[in-house]
Amino acid sequence: MPRKAALPTVSNGSYLQGQANGRLSSVDSGQPALEGKVVLKKKVTLLRGISIIIGTIIGAGIFISPKGILKNTGSVGMSLTVWTACGILSLFGALCYAELGTCIKKSGGHYTYILEAFGPLPAFVRVWVELLIIRPAATAVISLAFGRYILEPFFMQCEIPELAIKLITAVGITLVMVLNSTSVSWSARIQMFLTFCKLVAILIIIVPGVIQLIKGETQHFKNAFAGNDASVLGLPLAFYSGMYAYSGWFYLNFVTEEVENPEKNIPLAICISMIIVTVGYVLTNVAYFTTISAGELLLSKAVAVTFAERLMGNFSLAVPVFVALSCFGSMNGGIFAVSRMFFVASREGHLPEILSMIHVRKHTPLPAVIVLHPLTMIMLFNGDLYSLLNFLSFARWLFIGLVVAGLIYLRYKRPDMPRPFKVPLFIPALFSFTCLFMVALSLYSDPVNTGIGFAITLTGIPAYYLFIVWDKKPKWFRKLLDRVTRTLQILLEVIPSEEDQKS
Repeated sequence: MPRKAALPTVSNGSYLQGQANGRLSSVDSGQPALEGKVVLKKKVTLLRGISIIIGTIIGAGIFISPKGILKNTGSVGMSLTVWTACGILSLFGALCYAELGTCIKKSGGHYTYILEAFGPLPAFVRVWVELLIIRPAATAVISLAFGRYILEPFFMQCEIPELAIKLITAVGITLVMVLNSTSVSWSARIQMFLTFCKLVAILIIIVPGVIQLIKGETQHFKNAFAGNDASVLGLPLAFYSGMYAYSGWFYLNFVTEEVENPEKNIPLAICISMIIVTVGYVLTNVAYFTTISAGELLLSKAVAVTFAERLMGNFSLAVPVFVALSCFGSMNGGIFAVSRMFFVASREGHLPEILSMIHVRKHTPLPAVIVLHPLTMIMLFNGDLYSLLNFLSFARWLFIGLVVAGLIYLRYKRPDMPRPFKVPLFIPALFSFTCLFMVALSLYSDPVNTGIGFAITLTGIPAYYLFIVWDKKPKWFRKLLDRVTRTLQILLEVIPSEEDQKS
């Protein structure tokens, strides 16, 4: 959908003078004019791309509670099988996104690909649900894990006060958003450092586990497939847990326009990242079972901590710190990537125009980053976060399945589209079928939560017609929106990107 005429922007402000020549004066007239285009620059190298994917995938789940899969599969052997299968399935999905990222060189991820394949309505519904519920709730949940585990070493002998957790969580969320508003380079560098910390944390678990195996500690693997019989309805829930643990492989596609040499670096970063994560996840679970039985794992609140306490003694105090750093990396990667979805949706006219503007000096999509802050804080202090995620976990996989089905559709709709990287057709067919099958089965196995999530998603349809299609809004409303946009431009020191001005 072509963007509607942009709202008038400030034309007399000192920092917008001379933008036709690519020279932008600072708001502070004492500062020299800025040279160069005001655009999001290509600062995501191959290594940074890998760090975005790995750093966002590996959150708290693998360290805290991988018991969701064990609970729904019923045996050690079957749980390890599901971990492996989810890794392979996620790799298939990631390869599909690699093709999409090399043939559609626009940022925005899910939103952009649905827009290209199926048009504006489903694309708007996707970004509507992401902005209002999914991303604020997901950010608040992973941030709460950060808050809890950063305080863990200080409250070893007593329960951590909930208010303290929420306050330190609020500080963490604010810090991540300030970082992403200030510098693309620094947020990428910190992401690389945190990714390194995550891999070290996984190695701290894997290496002692391998040593245990060498010593012959294999009693928990005997009769690995014997145990409680898992029902067929439990399998989609097990796959949901596994796919949630692997989710994040799609985030590099949210920043395609900022990736150096995307035709080469997107597929490479995706493949390298998924192999590292899958091997790491499976070996981490194997390490757990060298020391912890299936029953003990189901009773543990934090499996990595239990494992470390048994094998490492006092060094186990470091585990909560690594978990906290891991959560911070997921927060940083998620905000970095998803803000680009809002940026692109605004550029297409599906979100307020201010969200497609860039800071005149820092070259960051500042409004698209900070728009999440108030919503996340509201959910942090008032929302039933885990219920919200349960309601909408199906929505994420519904739209991802739709995106990959769109890849198949584009093969026939636009066969002449350049495809520098192309996957065999059976990969998107298998992946999209699996996603849609999981969604359909979850409607049967958990109709209440899934039904509520479905209803929340459907609210995007009337919102689309009210906010996007209906163009005869009252004059007072348009003037108010114009005034708000102008005021925010001045306060935030942002202007439309050069690409936006040309469109």
